[in-house]
Amino acid sequence: MSDRVGYVLKRYPRLSETFILNEILAHEAAGLEVEIFSLRPAESGPQHADVSRVKARVTYLTEEPVELHAFARAMRDAEMFLDPEERVFNYRDAKRPWSLWLAGQVAQAVRERGITHLHAHFATEATVTARLAAAQAGVRYTFTAHAKDIFHESVDQARLCRMARDAAGLVTVSDFNVRHLAGVLGADACPVHKVYNGLDLGCFPFCDRPRTAGLILGVGRLVEKKGFDDLLRACALMRDAGREFRCVIVGDGEEADSLATLRGELDLGDCVELAGALSREDVISLITDAAVFAAPCVVGNDGNRDGLPTVLLEAMALGTPCVSTPVTGIPEVVRDGETGLLVPERDPQALAGALGRVLDAPALAAGFAKQARVLIEDSFDLTRNTVQIREVFRAAGVTGVV
Repeated sequence: MSDRVGYVLKRYPRLSETFILNEILAHEAAGLEVEIFSLRPAESGPQHADVSRVKARVTYLTEEPVELHAFARAMRDAEMFLDPEERVFNYRDAKRPWSLWLAGQVAQAVRERGITHLHAHFATEATVTARLAAAQAGVRYTFTAHAKDIFHESVDQARLCRMARDAAGLVTVSDFNVRHLAGVLGADACPVHKVYNGLDLGCFPFCDRPRTAGLILGVGRLVEKKGFDDLLRACALMRDAGREFRCVIVGDGEEADSLATLRGELDLGDCVELAGALSREDVISLITDAAVFAAPCVVGNDGNRDGLPTVLLEAMALGTPCVSTPVTGIPEVVRDGETGLLVPERDPQALAGALGRVLDAPALAAGFAKQARVLIEDSFDLTRNTVQIREVFRAAGVTGVV
């Protein structure tokens, strides 16, 4: 019987986490058996069609009520696997006992189902659960760290160091992240591996047909780190300069109302559309229509930032010229003047200038697009990159994986 890997995720599926969906599908295509543990119910709203292709059993851990004696037993079972400081908490840590319960449920499933390894995405609740469940079940675990989970001001550095100490391996998504983690993790941390989020390039064919003139596209969750307020201000500058264009911003999130208010204040109703959340198929269609893709990412006031936005990689793969900012790992893929343009973060004037430069120079835009596709094929192929993840699993003792 081949080894089986359990993926521990905070919520599955999620529209914004196509990289996890792609990763699981690639593992299954390579013959790896996967099970999914979701700590929360599935996200409501539109989902990617590819979710239906996943073979893995999905266990939602919060669907059944909990009996008090079973909950108390789970607390006792967990205690011996916790560091001394983890055995003390107060009312502000109300989620902690629930996390211990969830870990016990995962550990029980691991033992009953013959799961031999756990892997979590994000160095937050999912990895907290995987760490304790692995210890209780007598298996090893690995995890992938992305962005908010290592950069946000709320990150518990001691907890992050414990997770890295006890893991068999840590995957992260850029060289920038590797350097950051090297500076914050303890000397006893597990090996850290850079593995870019890969794309199924067959689903993102290079498109060199004519684009809709003047169409600017931004895609992402409507949160501070995406910089969409700067995109709106850049649009106002372009409008005031007499440029004809249309900008579509796709996504939903906590800043939806404030962005709609800003659009109104800037009187952009005729040239900017806030389209809300769309399926991946609709997003791909818009990307292949767009004359330029804008990803004006910023470092948030709370330290939160993007690692390397998957949708930016998708736009580059599809042949849409990109304008972005030098935040975290983005310069590793958007190489200024070669595979796209970079502008300083929080600089609407520079952003407007770069967008206009791409819109005004089709030959320049085409050159960026072609160079970007070459880079994506070299460094972001899903099949090759998930082989690297399975190599991390194999180093942790998982057998029968390629």
